[in-house]
Amino acid sequence: MLPYLTRRAVHSVVALLGLVVAVFFLARLTGDPTDLFLPLDASREERAEFAHKHGYDRPATEQFVHFVGDVMEGNLGFSLRKQRPAMELVLEAYPTTLKLAAVTLLLGISLAVAVGALAAYRPGGLFDRVGSTGSLIGASAPDFWVAITAILLFSVSLGWLPTSGTGGFLYWIMPVTVLALRPFGLLVQVVRGAMLDALASAYVKTARAKGVGESSVIYVHALRNACLPVVTVAGDIAVGMVNGAVIVETVFGWPGVGKLMIDAVIQRDFAVVQASIMVTAAAIFLMNILIDLLYVALDPRIRHQ
Repeated sequence: MLPYLTRRAVHSVVALLGLVVAVFFLARLTGDPTDLFLPLDASREERAEFAHKHGYDRPATEQFVHFVGDVMEGNLGFSLRKQRPAMELVLEAYPTTLKLAAVTLLLGISLAVAVGALAAYRPGGLFDRVGSTGSLIGASAPDFWVAITAILLFSVSLGWLPTSGTGGFLYWIMPVTVLALRPFGLLVQVVRGAMLDALASAYVKTARAKGVGESSVIYVHALRNACLPVVTVAGDIAVGMVNGAVIVETVFGWPGVGKLMIDAVIQRDFAVVQASIMVTAAAIFLMNILIDLLYVALDPRIRHQ
């Protein structure tokens, strides 16, 4: 296991370096920050002074060498818009995203496992048809459309829920519900398919022949063996949420890392863009390693070579 973890760590570092290089140069294709941070009537001397102060008048390769040197010293730059260290802004926003992702995943996975398992127990029945139809709608509905429709209905028309921001329980309802729809829809389909295969297997037939109760057959014998494909899909969904629920955070004004990255790109705040992507990439690499380890815990037959 240790050689495997070492190898994955080395691969992650190499991938992270490649991502940093790509983001550094692609971010500069969005335009010159001088055009945003100085007024339209700024003189040529003022523009030249601003560019020289922040190093934008130097060649991109020279800026990159300077950036790598700063990263090696633990300095990921300074936000022009916020006038604060970029890493400090990212680390402030990340817990908000992680809390939203954790609550959403817990709710979505729990409901999907329950609905998918019960739907597979009686395929073709009323519950199966209703659950499958609901899951297809949830998996197909665009997040931005659902979010805007929810705001118009529950906030503007009915006045039940706040439109945006963070706070008490009411502020969580719409962001979590909208963000959980697609994971719920996808996972119900995955759980149902995996459970149908598991319930038709020989070990389940043996358990029933021994007189094991149906609840134990479904949630102990069949569900555990059906978990691997569920973990795979849930892991991909979790990785996407760690990357920041960009659409939901933007629509609901949720101060997470997804909204921070979008704002930084629009404002050409290069330091914040680079810091956000580096931290997010590191979190994604760590998440993938944890998912691989979870495979082994669920199925001891799996060994990482």
